[in-house]
Amino acid sequence: MFAGRLVDSIWATRKSDRLSGFKFVMAEIIDGSDAGKRIIVADTVGAGIGDRVIITTGSAARKMLGNDDIPVDAAVIGIIDEDCNF
Repeated sequence: MFAGRLVDSIWATRKSDRLSGFKFVMAEIIDGSDAGKRIIVADTVGAGIGDRVIITTGSAARKMLGNDDIPVDAAVIGIIDEDCNF
């Protein structure tokens, strides 16, 4: 998992039928060695552009969508309300 900020909506007029009904957004990674890189993520929690979010990848992302056969590699699983320093 890593933190990101949603920066833009993604529109696809042609896509796999298995992706119908999912909202896709561009996220910029804001932590770790990949900070600044952008990825496309499926939004499972209704986050908005500008929100800081928690993103998961791989099979964990597909499980959030409820089906391991969906061709998605990254999903938003939470909205960050505030940072905590433990």
